[in-house]
Amino acid sequence: AAVNGPAVGIGCSFALACDLILAAESAFFGLAFVNIGLMPDGGSTAFVPPAVGRARAFQMALLGERISASQALEWGLVNWVHPDERLMDEAGALVEKLAAGPTRSYAASKRALNRFIYGDLDAQLDLEAELQHALGRSHDFLEGAAAFVGKRAPVFTGA
Repeated sequence: AAVNGPAVGIGCSFALACDLILAAESAFFGLAFVNIGLMPDGGSTAFVPPAVGRARAFQMALLGERISASQALEWGLVNWVHPDERLMDEAGALVEKLAAGPTRSYAASKRALNRFIYGDLDAQLDLEAELQHALGRSHDFLEGAAAFVGKRAPVFTGA
């Protein structure tokens, strides 16, 4: 993935689903779901912990803070950070290098790594969907969504 702007919520999940991630210096990441009373989904509960570790995964999921590109690099969320004006050239060079390489070897490596890292990704996605569905019917979600639309701080009650 080449991330050249905000990768927040499902955008963060989609970026982290990629094997190699380049980011522009101005890019940022975050799991903002908590800010409206929901939980991370889109696979982020599977993709984030192996990248950043347990403590930082909980920090991202529970606090919903913005993670700068440089912090994302330090934490292991991304592989490279480039000046904004160089991002797409660097991404193109990486694509060319990969395309000229041993693609069967890449596929085998990807399969083995993914099985070890993610285990049963389908089961994790099902769990995310089940939990998110329940949260989507909660008072806290309704309050979080109303607060977001109204540009005000939510008042969560745990209901």
